[in-house]
Amino acid sequence: ALRRRPGSVMPMFMETCTAPTNIAVIKYWGKDEARGLNTPINSSASVTLDQDDLCAMTTIAASSDFTQDRLWLNGKEETTLGDGTHAKRLRKCLAEMRALVRDRVDPNGKVVCKASELASYKVHVVSRNTFPTAAGLASSAAGYACLVYTLSKLYNVQEEYAGQLSTIARQGSGSACRSLYGGFVKWVKGSKKDATDSMAVCVDDQAHWPELRAVILVINAGKKDTPSTEGMQTSVETSPLLAFRAESVVEPRLKAMEVAYHARDFETFGKLTMQDSNQFHATCLDTYPPIFYLNDTSRQAIRLCHAFNELKGRTVAAYTFDAGPNAVIYCLEKDRDELLAFMLYFFPPPSTDVESYSNKPELLTLAKKLPLDAALLKAGEELRTPVKGDVKMIYLTAVGDGPRTLAASESLIDAAGFPLEQKQQKWQQTLGSSGVEGSCPVQPSTMATVAAVAVGAAALLMLLKKSS
Repeated sequence: ALRRRPGSVMPMFMETCTAPTNIAVIKYWGKDEARGLNTPINSSASVTLDQDDLCAMTTIAASSDFTQDRLWLNGKEETTLGDGTHAKRLRKCLAEMRALVRDRVDPNGKVVCKASELASYKVHVVSRNTFPTAAGLASSAAGYACLVYTLSKLYNVQEEYAGQLSTIARQGSGSACRSLYGGFVKWVKGSKKDATDSMAVCVDDQAHWPELRAVILVINAGKKDTPSTEGMQTSVETSPLLAFRAESVVEPRLKAMEVAYHARDFETFGKLTMQDSNQFHATCLDTYPPIFYLNDTSRQAIRLCHAFNELKGRTVAAYTFDAGPNAVIYCLEKDRDELLAFMLYFFPPPSTDVESYSNKPELLTLAKKLPLDAALLKAGEELRTPVKGDVKMIYLTAVGDGPRTLAASESLIDAAGFPLEQKQQKWQQTLGSSGVEGSCPVQPSTMATVAAVAVGAAALLMLLKKSS
């Protein structure tokens, strides 16, 4: 989009995009400090989640009238200066993308701004996310992926080699490289000194396994006690189990996971997902001093999943936890409602207001009416007494696509180049007393319900400060 700022004869160029989060099924934990450039000690793989349910949204404007790069996150302006790790990573992403700028053209192919001029313009970035930040739900992945993807549209970037944008997003937040693709995505650790081969690769797109679903239990929406970057460094320095995992476990497990996903073999996919989550958290306990991301409610969710699977005689619920207490439980569409009813019984809403307990309250209402097998309830009741409030919110989602470009009407920035006050007020309306962001007050439009998630989006500095 091209606009002119009030009182200025100079144009302002603007783009708005969304990007999804992703939840790893083969975890990345630990940076290769010898190589640098935010590269990992092991490869990893993840499932991209539907951004109609969880996403980051970012608008970036560029103008010669701007005097410095500025950033607004979650309705608050944050500095882009200083020597902090994440501020430097943000500037690194901006510099890498500016180096790839091409002439900006209109729909007819006419050049409206030369590359050299556009690269010299400062930018204003406004960003939000639609789910808890720095709580182990990969908000940083969505945020940095959205930043890089939006810049690529603003700067008319064409990759010089496949996966180049993912190598830039990786330098902001490692797992962000995987959020640039939909479906089942692998992050190859690579071996080149310049890290140009440490990139994300789409193994199977979102259409390959459309029946895959995720039930997300938000157990704690606050920031984790140990930020991921700090935790990884300590684990690399002190955990022999982490070194063994990276050297001997990950690659065979990753190959088996690829085969299972491609074959839509949920039994194997689920077992590997749970095993890898457990081993990741075992390395955190093996770290000195130990890192505790799971809490008692997390562990109860794990035991309930195993009880559910045992009574069903197959793997129905496959839990995984990133660096936080919140449970992401993969399942198939045919099993989701019963699994949801089971979890709702043991983790009832904090109040009778189901509307604020989920992004899809209508599914919760239906699930609550489902009769549960007496044997299931008995097995669960031996593990947990239902208590309100232990789970703050339940997100229901599915496998999804990669980043999207939105229409100019979805912009988060006004004609003067600053955050839209009206939309900031709407963002504030989505915040509940628990700090969990709820559903978007804007009704879904023909943009594939993007507007429904567009109210939130990319927590680029809380994510910049607390995630990696």
